[in-house]
Amino acid sequence: MLPTHTSTEERDDARVALLPVGSFEQHGPFLPLATDTVIACTVADAIAERYPVRVLPPVTISCSHEHAGWPGTVSISAATLYAVVRDVAESLRKAGVPKLVLVSGHGGNYVLGNVVQESGGAMALFPGLDEWEDARAAAGMATSGISDMHAGELETSILLHAHPELVRPGYEGADHLADDRRHLLTAGMAAYTASGVIGRPSLASARKGRDALAGLAEAFGSCLAVLDQQGEGARQRGHEGQHAVDDGDGEALGRA
Repeated sequence: MLPTHTSTEERDDARVALLPVGSFEQHGPFLPLATDTVIACTVADAIAERYPVRVLPPVTISCSHEHAGWPGTVSISAATLYAVVRDVAESLRKAGVPKLVLVSGHGGNYVLGNVVQESGGAMALFPGLDEWEDARAAAGMATSGISDMHAGELETSILLHAHPELVRPGYEGADHLADDRRHLLTAGMAAYTASGVIGRPSLASARKGRDALAGLAEAFGSCLAVLDQQGEGARQRGHEGQHAVDDGDGEALGRA
């Protein structure tokens, strides 16, 4: 899960880096606290098998305040997460890697959308809601993203496929649905579930996890293409914006 290669083994041709962003929060009695981090890293590794990207170590603690009702959950502020991501992006830029993709395993990190929005095309957030839903469909999952919010069919399936040793017994009978969660950010998860589960983990399977990951890896191609287009567009606009500066005697001093 953590990169183990040396600096001399690091690929120096990658223009895009992946930063897995997980969390350390409850996932019911059968999935580990690090579930979101494990999933983000698993998705990043699947992407790296198909595309020329550089995978970074994960952010393992993030914004999980709505899960504070259960032992083990640890959070940082949105401002701290924002600053970490911006600092990582700047460090990469100085090292010659201009684009950063935040591979998100935790939907509660809303601030990631803001930092991507402000990046001017230098960052992307993946997977988004559409990619997750497409992955569910590709895997033949029965539960929608609305119903299968936490420790449900999707997350349990991915771990059953990629890290089955992390799944404890009991998921087969842990289903709990709470589609109306309109006060989640105010009242927290505990207002909607006693177990910490919102979803249908009983429907999970390793095959569904495998197919969901394959769908996500394929979908990343369009994300990468958009990042490349943003770079090409910026460079093109820069060239088009260049014009000669005249010194008043008809001599061009250079480009502005």
